[in-house]
Amino acid sequence: MDGKVGARSIVPLLNRRNDENGTFYKTIKIGGRVMEAPEYDLFIAGGGPAGLTAGLYAARGKLRTLLIEKMAPGGQAASTFLIENYPGFPEGIPGPDLAQAMEKQAKRFGLEVVSGEVNHLVAKGNHWEVGWEGQKVTTKAVIVATGVEPIKLGVPGEEELKGRGVSYCATCDGPFFRDQDIGVIGGGDSAVDEALFLTRFARRVYIIHRRNALRAEKILQDRAFQNEKIEILWDTVVAKVSGKTGVEGLELKNVQTQETRTLPVNGVFFYVGLKPITEFLGGAVKLDERGYVITDVNMATSAQGIFAAGDVRQKLLRQVATAVGDGATAAFAAERYLESLSQ
Repeated sequence: MDGKVGARSIVPLLNRRNDENGTFYKTIKIGGRVMEAPEYDLFIAGGGPAGLTAGLYAARGKLRTLLIEKMAPGGQAASTFLIENYPGFPEGIPGPDLAQAMEKQAKRFGLEVVSGEVNHLVAKGNHWEVGWEGQKVTTKAVIVATGVEPIKLGVPGEEELKGRGVSYCATCDGPFFRDQDIGVIGGGDSAVDEALFLTRFARRVYIIHRRNALRAEKILQDRAFQNEKIEILWDTVVAKVSGKTGVEGLELKNVQTQETRTLPVNGVFFYVGLKPITEFLGGAVKLDERGYVITDVNMATSAQGIFAAGDVRQKLLRQVATAVGDGATAAFAAERYLESLSQ
């Protein structure tokens, strides 16, 4: 050897738990000396398209990589009935199918995937300690790809009837409302797309929007206007979700006339916005005013060794196609960073 330790020249001897703080390290031998080093080269928080793509690139690059996802791999994409704007699928592809294929491909190259929710991220010298559900590991680099989650409207009855008629995922819960009337709150892409999906099951779908025009893509608007099962209630907000053991109706208010009325429905799906899942970062990286992670063009954050990809970062467009690009860039940038550590 020429005195420099390459990224692939570390020979693991065994894994063991550090008794002092419960953190996993691996014991390595460098130049005849036994030392402790992080167990992983790269830790990926989030298993949506961004995280799975990053995992694919990292695993193919022979980085020891661990990915954690709190739900089924695929993130928001896995709960999307049909993805029509991802290149390579002329007829579209069901979100769950695309998610499963991405996971299978990444695992084929050695990506480790575990289930859980990250709740702990702190610096440990030049490395990072990541924790979830009582477990901790150390890693040289981290990619934050935790995505976003639905914003709660916060009206009376929403929380109380969650899972009993109140939902945030049409793909997950739509089949429970066959031949029933459903309300969909919102006017963006998600709201209109999911309303269209719900017409497969429901007798009637009411899109309830606080403005007098939808914000969804024109193609989605046209489909909604032409669907005889959909009725749009303009300039209307939800004041309350009514029901005792399940959703029985919505108390509505017209923002122009101030008129109130009750709309009988058996279920309601909320799509009023999304917020980034960044609470676990605990100030480790800089966020914008809405809580999204700020990165440069290489997906690097303000903290050394932490990168971000996908919907969780500050960006113009949040789609599967952009998430995949982010994930590839973040993994490549992380590998370059790890190579710099070995110099």
